[in-house]
Amino acid sequence: MSKVIPIMIALTGTAWAEGIQSGDTAWMLVSTALVLLMTPALAFFYGGLVPQKNVLNTMMMSLASLGVVGILWVMFGYSLAFGGSNAYFGNTDFFFLNGVGLEAKGNIPHVLFLCFQGSFAVITAALISGAVIGRMNFQAYLAFIACWSLFIYAPMAHWVWGGGWLAGLGALDFAGGTVVHINAGIAALVVTLFLGPREEHGRRALLPHNVPFVLLGTALLWFGWFGFNAGSALEANSLAALAFVNTMAAPMASLVTWMLIDLIRTGKATAVGAATAVIVGLVAVTPAAGHVTPLSAIVIGFLATFPSYYALTVRPRTKLDDSLDVFAGHGLGGISGALLTGVFASAKFGTAGALEGNIKLVGIQLVAVLAAMAFSAIGTLAILKVISIFVPLRIDNKDERRGLDLTAHGEEAYVTGEGAILVLPDSLPSSVTINGAANGVKSAS
Repeated sequence: MSKVIPIMIALTGTAWAEGIQSGDTAWMLVSTALVLLMTPALAFFYGGLVPQKNVLNTMMMSLASLGVVGILWVMFGYSLAFGGSNAYFGNTDFFFLNGVGLEAKGNIPHVLFLCFQGSFAVITAALISGAVIGRMNFQAYLAFIACWSLFIYAPMAHWVWGGGWLAGLGALDFAGGTVVHINAGIAALVVTLFLGPREEHGRRALLPHNVPFVLLGTALLWFGWFGFNAGSALEANSLAALAFVNTMAAPMASLVTWMLIDLIRTGKATAVGAATAVIVGLVAVTPAAGHVTPLSAIVIGFLATFPSYYALTVRPRTKLDDSLDVFAGHGLGGISGALLTGVFASAKFGTAGALEGNIKLVGIQLVAVLAAMAFSAIGTLAILKVISIFVPLRIDNKDERRGLDLTAHGEEAYVTGEGAILVLPDSLPSSVTINGAANGVKSAS
């Protein structure tokens, strides 16, 4: 025991000498876990909103991002986002974790910073899936999020957080208004237009099969969002506390506002609407979380509700089949939040906004919004065109009618009767013998 204690003291002393702070490291470990939880939470949120025949496929699109995007981030994406000093693109310095170890990155180990940022990349790609439920080829989806995370997400993260041109311009994005939400919202819009609507769109309402799933996902997303926003301070300090309280205040304001609009319009405040309101408030405050006062965060939550609410009421009456309204919630919420950050930013937290006389900041924020929209739209379209050369992007109408749970994954979310349907090749008879007993399993073909 006497030999162990000096070794532990020596190691601790070395860590402090390198600039690593134990309190900040502990906070960032927790924050990284919270943000990582948000992707399974998104699976519940999206999964509850879709018909029963597509719930597993919808949830799998979120879970798949944990693996596909996560691995690519560690191997390549992190370097493309945070490597080098080029204004537009990262470099290969950190490929395959080269140069990424236990050395200090700010006040935390470099490898922990990589993991924290990787959790953002994972959920950003997963957000797009809400626009394409029930009709996108799963293999094509995997190829899409792989390419998109490397060639769209990573460069945009470099522009804002990696020392790129938007950072040099002075654009404010504390935790992902442009990098995450506008980026994903515009990509979702492009994918929706490229794929076209579901066969049932406009003829049959898309009804949620499990609203409690939606509420569970909302609760877990809000919980994880404290790591998303407050963790973006990268230290356990007063800035993290400010972002934390703003993350609590803004969605409360959007929730109350949404329910009041619902009650005035229809006389009923729906649970799905309330859940959506919370997400819109969280999205809107994300770019502003470390730049505005809590009272300003409440106003942001209030104001950002209106464009998203009315977009959600209008979209179902159009031919646009953004199935779970990713653009209305994340795209418009992110745009509102980014622009309102330019209005409400306070000099007490680094940069004055329009309310404090710096009208120029609104213009800078507008440039960042337009740049994010243009880059995401053009890049997403290019990726889709390339993938479509090799893999069909859309399933056929027969599989769409049967649902992707069976046709893409061979599973059912809910078993009824004696068991799930066994999907057999078309060449096999509809009645088969297993272990010498006639089982009469019906083919779903």
